[in-house]
Amino acid sequence: MLNKPRKVMLIDDNEVDLKINSKIITISKLFDDIILCRSGEEGLSYLNQHADNEAELPDFILLDIQMPEMDGFDFLEIYKKFPKSIKDKCLIAILSSTLDFGDIKKAEANPYVIKLLKKPLFPKELEEVLKKYFLM
Repeated sequence: MLNKPRKVMLIDDNEVDLKINSKIITISKLFDDIILCRSGEEGLSYLNQHADNEAELPDFILLDIQMPEMDGFDFLEIYKKFPKSIKDKCLIAILSSTLDFGDIKKAEANPYVIKLLKKPLFPKELEEVLKKYFLM
C-alpha cells in the first residue's frame, strides 16, 4: 500500500474535460494538487523534468486515450521505459469516453494501467480505485 495520494496528473487534450475533471477532483478533496497536461508529450516532459524530485511527481495519473499526435497508448509505450522508482510511484488509470472494444481490451491488458474509468469522472468510483492502492 502506498501513502495517501497527494498529487494527480490529468492528461487530456480536451480543455472542457480538463476543466470538468479538475473541478470534480477539487470538490472531492481526494488530492492536494492537480497537474494539468494538455498532451501526452506535456505529461512525459513533466515526469522527465521532475524525475529526481519525488515530491514533485504525481501519485496518480489520469490518462486520456484518444488524443492527437500522441495518444494514451503512445504515452504508455514511452512511460514503460521510465525508471522503476517513477513507475512504482505514479499509478495510471485511463480516463476515457471510448466505447471502442479494442481500446478497452488494450488498456486493460497494459501492465501499467490499474483501471479504466469512464468520462465523466465519478468521485465515488475514483475513491474506490484509490482505496485499493493507497492508505486512505
